[in-house]
Amino acid sequence: MTIKTFTFSPFQVNTYVVSDETKEAVLIDAGCYTVQEQQILKQYIDQNELTLVRVINTHLHLDHHFGNKFIYDTYKIKPEAGEEDEFMIKGFQNMALFYRLSVGEAQELRKHIIDNEVIEFGNSSLVAIHAPGHSPGSMMFYSEKDSILFAGDVLFQGSIGRTDLPNGDHATLMKSLTDKVLPLPDSTVVYSGHGASTTIGDEKKSNPYL
Repeated sequence: MTIKTFTFSPFQVNTYVVSDETKEAVLIDAGCYTVQEQQILKQYIDQNELTLVRVINTHLHLDHHFGNKFIYDTYKIKPEAGEEDEFMIKGFQNMALFYRLSVGEAQELRKHIIDNEVIEFGNSSLVAIHAPGHSPGSMMFYSEKDSILFAGDVLFQGSIGRTDLPNGDHATLMKSLTDKVLPLPDSTVVYSGHGASTTIGDEKKSNPYL
């Protein structure tokens, strides 16, 4: 897999374009907020002649789907996310106002991602892992073959996702980490929703929350 990382918006959210040799790609967490950020993302997709086949969200806190409407308007692909997070779409504009940000309407979902769903593109695939706690519908995307995990805001380098936002729950997040994250191989590279990448092994050694 080829993984291109963009860091967008005042929230410094990581947006990932994941592709392979077939030029098919999935977009994870379209966080582009400004017109300039939108064009940077579009330029990468178009210049590399990539074909977006799915737009998937690790969760639906507003910073992770700022760009979903732009992607739909540009490529006619609707996003997908866990059903338990869909309520955040209705609250998108009010939440943006809370942060003094200006947004249009949120893009509705095409479908819900379910636990253990296989997301295929080209010759590659990612398995969806439901990992609630940071949000009720949080999903991670895992490739055993490539030893990579797109963890969203479940796990960060040296930290874990916050649970003080609406419908967050610390005990649930810790269970997700214990049951879904820590059993993965230590060599697994973790691409988080914010900040630098890390590995499961490094976090077991140095993450104070684990």
